[in-house]
Amino acid sequence: MEITKKLSELVYSSYPLKDKRALEMAKLGVIDYLASSFAARDDEGVQKLLKLIEEEGGYQNVPIIGQNKKANFLQSALINGFLGHALDYDDVHSDVRGHPSTVILPALLSLSSCENVSGERFLSAYVIGVEVMARLGQAIGSDHYIKGWHNTATLGTIAASIACGYLKNVSVETFQKVIGFAATQTGGMRAQFGTETKPLHAGFAARNALQALKLAEINFGGTKSALDGDSGFFALYGEDPAPSALLFSRWGEEWKIYSPGLWFKIYPFCSAAHHAADAAVRLSYKNEFRIEDVTNVKISFPKGGDAALVEQNPQTGEQGRFSVEYVVALALHKKALGLENFKNKCIDSSIKTFLPRIERVYREDVEPSPTAVPKGRFTIVEVEANGATFTERVDLPKGAPGNGLTFEELQEKMSSALQDEEKTVKIVDEIQQLERSQTMGKLLDVL
Repeated sequence: MEITKKLSELVYSSYPLKDKRALEMAKLGVIDYLASSFAARDDEGVQKLLKLIEEEGGYQNVPIIGQNKKANFLQSALINGFLGHALDYDDVHSDVRGHPSTVILPALLSLSSCENVSGERFLSAYVIGVEVMARLGQAIGSDHYIKGWHNTATLGTIAASIACGYLKNVSVETFQKVIGFAATQTGGMRAQFGTETKPLHAGFAARNALQALKLAEINFGGTKSALDGDSGFFALYGEDPAPSALLFSRWGEEWKIYSPGLWFKIYPFCSAAHHAADAAVRLSYKNEFRIEDVTNVKISFPKGGDAALVEQNPQTGEQGRFSVEYVVALALHKKALGLENFKNKCIDSSIKTFLPRIERVYREDVEPSPTAVPKGRFTIVEVEANGATFTERVDLPKGAPGNGLTFEELQEKMSSALQDEEKTVKIVDEIQQLERSQTMGKLLDVL
């Protein structure tokens, strides 16, 4: 089977908004992405990137979220991608094992600023992008992530490029070339987790997706079979050079944006620590022990369940986004799991001295819950104090599909990020009626 061609044909003939569940989840996804981006508007990395593009110069026609500034469509995709992921507050998808919206939406927003695009087509392209990214995640296999690739970047570049091609209704043949230009630009190392470069991967992916589309549109020379064969994307980056069943099975029957669905975060740190966060918060508010009496804390995972949590002895809040030890220590000390404690500044001394009491263990004897998200995951937090052990287990954290955030909770996330109720209502109202908008102008104007 010609994988690249088949994928292009399926995307070209898709009409996802016939499914109202996809439409409603897409609108929630836009709200969450913008809330995450507005929350990061003062991030130091954003200011560095703004300085960089000011030195580059260029035509300014695409808004940069929360900055009251514009840049060209490649520069804006880069910064808006970074913004969405800067605080690790943006959505995740278990099939992706990464963050779809912070790559797909910045690319689509840039393109929508330069084209006459309806809100319906924009939302449809977003659904398509999530669909492709989730199916790529399933098809590429778990070894891709375990080897050290950052799925948000590698899979996101291809998915966002396809979403952009769909937005512009390009031909099947053009889609094939777009995929090729995107695939040859994929990259991103998990070694960068805990640094400013991790969210920059999302910006790179959004920018490169747009570049892929533009190269195809000018008929630049490139392969039309980048996903195929022994030297194609799956052979190079994954386990199976021809994973067609996972990539194409039941296409369009249920859209991945709602099944299994996007996971909207309530905490600004890696989702792999959210189970532990919920468990530790519950333990801390039961008041069954005093923190000064705690002698040991065990955090149990299934094997590989903590792969993204690369920091065990963080020095800053930024590193703490990828440290379950830091998250649990904060929660047990009844400190807020909010933005303030995950900034690039030294962690509190009381937390730092508590970290050595925490250990990770891996349990093969624990039966995963059938409702667990991601599938097969769990986290058990055990606190030993005064000779007693206090335990909480979480399989389905708050925000994950099956325990998701309501529309009202997402609106509150936006309100908290903006600290401007009038603007919050204006943005959310515009998103809620986006499928009826002939252009994207009104939404773009309030970014």
